Amino acid sequence: YLCHVYVRSDGLAGVVIADNEYPQRVCFTLLDKVLDEFSRQVSKMDWPSVSPASINYSALDEYLSKYQNPRDADPMTRVQAELDETKIILHNTMESLLERGEKLDDLVSKSEVLGAQSKAFYKTARKQNSCCEIM
Repeated sequence: YLCHVYVRSDGLAGVVIADNEYPQRVCFTLLDKVLDEFSRQVSKMDWPSVSPASINYSALDEYLSKYQNPRDADPMTRVQAELDETKIILHNTMESLLERGEKLDDLVSKSEVLGAQSKAFYKTARKQNSCCEIM
């Protein structure tokens, strides 16, 4: 797990603890939004004197549920994930195209061999037919 700490110039601070796969930028976006919303709902005068239990701040639950999946919460993360998916699909498509190209090359070489064999057969059959006609 990683601990992300954000301290604003007005003294308000927030902490997010997330696993190491959770994007750092999304953590700080969440902290910024939560602290902005908190500073609008709770008077700055109350910050040092009020106990955390007595503060009514319901927006935190909404933000935490929204940010459970960073891809849903953050447009940049969503775009990056879509780009990664597209890259994987493109990679698979290129691999299948290369495989098809190899198969086509095999077919071309086999058809060339068959063509050469059929010419040899034709020449052999023609010689045998011409020998038979002379007799």
